[in-house]
Amino acid sequence: MSHAIKVNQTGGPEVLRWEPMTVGAPEAGQVRLQQTAVGMNFIDVYHRTGLYPLPLPFIPGMEAAGVVEAVGAGVSHLKVGDRVAYASVIGAYAESRLIAAERLIKLPDSIDDLTAAAMMLQGMTARYLIRDIYKVSAGDTILVHAAAGGVGLIVCQWAAALGATVIGTVSTEEKAALAKANGCHHPIIYTRENFAARVLEITNGKKLPVIYDSVGKDTFMQSLDCLQPRGLMVLFGASSGPVPPLDLSVLAQKGSLMVTRPALATFIASRSQLEENASDLFEAVAGGKVNIQVNQTYALKDATTAHRDLEARKTTGATVLTI
Repeated sequence: MSHAIKVNQTGGPEVLRWEPMTVGAPEAGQVRLQQTAVGMNFIDVYHRTGLYPLPLPFIPGMEAAGVVEAVGAGVSHLKVGDRVAYASVIGAYAESRLIAAERLIKLPDSIDDLTAAAMMLQGMTARYLIRDIYKVSAGDTILVHAAAGGVGLIVCQWAAALGATVIGTVSTEEKAALAKANGCHHPIIYTRENFAARVLEITNGKKLPVIYDSVGKDTFMQSLDCLQPRGLMVLFGASSGPVPPLDLSVLAQKGSLMVTRPALATFIASRSQLEENASDLFEAVAGGKVNIQVNQTYALKDATTAHRDLEARKTTGATVLTI
């Protein structure tokens, strides 16, 4: 009998329930996956609380790594025993599961399961942010909010490797040191500094072409004051809460600014997009541009504790639930 974490009603971490489940044989186009490690992300909190509603009941989690256990009809690119990983597919908090084969990526031998589970969603998110949404280049200066978080650390490293100057906001001295060690040239401790004022100082008043914000309510409006005319505000999360309704004329007043609210699923919707994104990520990791740091692990059955720590901002880098 397999087990999974289920959400039968939305709410706090206490609604995460460890329950038995039966996983049947894969249908056509599917595989049965014995999972070994599950990545934990803030979107899991949004699903659990109902901020991003899902039909109840559901199994949370958007990424994992594991071994193919059985293959359904019509699947030709995978076989039993293959090591694989995936991202942006709901239902990851499980010991085993059925999943569409086309959403799985084979893992190179150089990447272990723990690293793979930690890197797929956050790493592919970082990749589309700095290569698709805005193509970060040498000479750019960018701002990354939550620079010591999972996506933040990857964006800092990757952007720095591309020759950009990276400014990042963090909440503590310890997180500032972590961000700086991972490519953030100018960490700003927002709990005691005005980050918008510091951005003006660092850029000599030139401001920024792009800002990456996964924090939301607490940072969004002030961030607009950090952008150059025609600058781009990229809101890809809301860890502090959703951004209040915005009068779009404010964007014109502040310099014809642009705002986007992207999601990874859109940028890996096709098989070719998924393969290109994953390939770039694997290359960046193998080439040393990006070091994936799994700073916390919890047993999958202890997901409640893991969620409490994530929401209390006790975690840095990537968190993995082990099986």
